[in-house]
Amino acid sequence: MVSTKDLLGIACRAARDAAEYLQSVSRPRDPKAWGTKGPSDFVTEVDRTAERMIAEILRASTPEAAILGEELSPEALSAPLTWVVDPLDGTTNFLHGYPAYAVSIAAVQDGQVVAGVVLDVVRDLLYQAQAGAGAWLDGNRLTTSAIARPEHALIGTGFPFKHRDRLEHYLVQFADILTASGGIRRAGSAALDLAEVARGSLDGFWELALAPWDIAAGALLIREAGGHITDLRGSDIAVAHTAVVAGNPAIHPWLLERLAQTAHHLPSP
Repeated sequence: MVSTKDLLGIACRAARDAAEYLQSVSRPRDPKAWGTKGPSDFVTEVDRTAERMIAEILRASTPEAAILGEELSPEALSAPLTWVVDPLDGTTNFLHGYPAYAVSIAAVQDGQVVAGVVLDVVRDLLYQAQAGAGAWLDGNRLTTSAIARPEHALIGTGFPFKHRDRLEHYLVQFADILTASGGIRRAGSAALDLAEVARGSLDGFWELALAPWDIAAGALLIREAGGHITDLRGSDIAVAHTAVVAGNPAIHPWLLERLAQTAHHLPSP
């Protein structure tokens, strides 16, 4: 069996190769070259090429492993070792030249995330975590922020652009968190948002619907940095399609409570 340390090394190598490709390729500026998976949800040959590059490295090093990605089967999680891959988290940002997109790779053994990397492509920052061994950035151990007062907290979020039936509820949440916190940021890459929580640049984060490849690596980063990441009910999240609430030990419970309260303030149907 491949050690957790070796799995982390494999993930780092695959992420680096994919990032070098993304840094070198010309982005397709003409929307005619963009494929569409749904409203405001784009995919290009750049995504597919980066995914193929990553898959080749992972299969060469761990031929017994399954690989789960946006274009691959969710049944992959039944394998003893599964790689969960997002080759380009923040595709819309990439297409517009907006500098916030990442490569995210996580190794899942027997249902548990044991290694993960998030590589900020534009800033060339490699976040990495190993279960039980901490989260790191450029040799520096990461810890979540010490901000405890909500009025001082900076909160990240993501819009429910794929689930517009949830927009009304989200806007109630947004208004409540905005008025009770120190501010809200939306960069458009959940993997980077979770990495920023682990780093302490964001004190909390929430989004109503994310996929396994959006959160697997980032969730491990946060836990290994001393933070918390759950669903809206406060239950630990698995590698699944789920809502996400994350934060440092003080802001996470506050954020959970505020989000729960918004359900009582929704307009009557």
